[in-house]
Amino acid sequence: MENTFIPYEKALSILEEHKGNFPIESRDLEECIGAYLAEDLIADRDFPPFDRVTMDGIAIVYDTFKNGKQVFPIESVAAAGTPQLTLNDTQNCIEVMTGAIMPNGVDTVIRYEDLELTEGSATINLDALRHKQNVHFKGIDIAQGTVIVSKGKQLSSAEINIAAAVGKAKLEVRQMPKVVIFSTGDELVPVHETPELHQIRRSNIYGIQATLKEWGVLAKLEHLADDKEEMLGTISELLKEYDLFIFTGGVSKGKFDYLPDVLEELKVTKHFHKIQQRPGKPFWFGSNTEGKKIFALPGNPVSSFVCVYMYLHFWLQKSLRIEQEVLHVKLKNDVEFKPDLVYFLEATIESTPDGTLVAEAIKGNGSGDFANLVKTDGFLILPQNKSQFFANEVYPFVSYRRNW
Repeated sequence: MENTFIPYEKALSILEEHKGNFPIESRDLEECIGAYLAEDLIADRDFPPFDRVTMDGIAIVYDTFKNGKQVFPIESVAAAGTPQLTLNDTQNCIEVMTGAIMPNGVDTVIRYEDLELTEGSATINLDALRHKQNVHFKGIDIAQGTVIVSKGKQLSSAEINIAAAVGKAKLEVRQMPKVVIFSTGDELVPVHETPELHQIRRSNIYGIQATLKEWGVLAKLEHLADDKEEMLGTISELLKEYDLFIFTGGVSKGKFDYLPDVLEELKVTKHFHKIQQRPGKPFWFGSNTEGKKIFALPGNPVSSFVCVYMYLHFWLQKSLRIEQEVLHVKLKNDVEFKPDLVYFLEATIESTPDGTLVAEAIKGNGSGDFANLVKTDGFLILPQNKSQFFANEVYPFVSYRRNW
């Protein structure tokens, strides 16, 4: 194999070496969904901040009930959002509402469903109680000063909820790069057009754009014809505006694959071009002196999809200083693959009753068979220097479905 092909692991190390450095910006909380946190979210008080009543009912002294008392005169009522009350007589009770601060001098709450209320008193219709029942105690969830969410986390609704709870009207988040995605080739027509027999619709770029959006990155779409001068002019102008460039097609050995030469003329340094893998060998990565990054993916849809998930996502996570979590699964069926390449094989995932994730390899009809992607859940990473892969062996798996 020609020495311009590099191993999969080498490609990852080069990407890490050239990771980005995304600046930090302050953003209103309601604008932060999907953003990446650039500060720790720290509890500014205990969670909960006081002993909190969890049921509507009455609060009593447990020992008074234990000593045989069933009927309790109602001394006062504690509503949620009001200052803390104090029980004056241990033979009495205080009516309490869910969310109220537990009154001083009481320790146990009995819900209304287990009571009979008459004017001025409450009768407990139970033979036994649990001491301190129906109370959410101060600091039992989180202690003041604890880091609840660490920087680097992509913000979902759960983290937004925490941010609001600790008083963050604004958050420090990472400013994502400005991204442009190019389709290339005269055979490609816009989605709304009916292609001629020799044409196909532009589809890769929409899938990549949607994937990036899931990752919190917005991208503009462009198209380049197979015209070297047009490529030079368009890319030269956009290099002034965008930070991250993603191309699909134009990086192989075809007569009209001008992109590598164009990038060289634009003083973009090539860090690698080809990887010892299937699919997606002709994958080009480079950068210029201003830190602009260029990912030039193969044109075949499955190949470009693989490279986005295996390499672009890896680079993005390293740029955000996030450690990649690797999912491991068991093979359901035997696989044979003789070429000395890393094999990214499409597979479906199922969870067995014993809690094991099992992957069934679903081989499509090559790197152009993107319809097979809708039948599967992600890619197995089958290592190089091995040709037989057997059922029940465990391998890494990269999902493109959010349920795994």
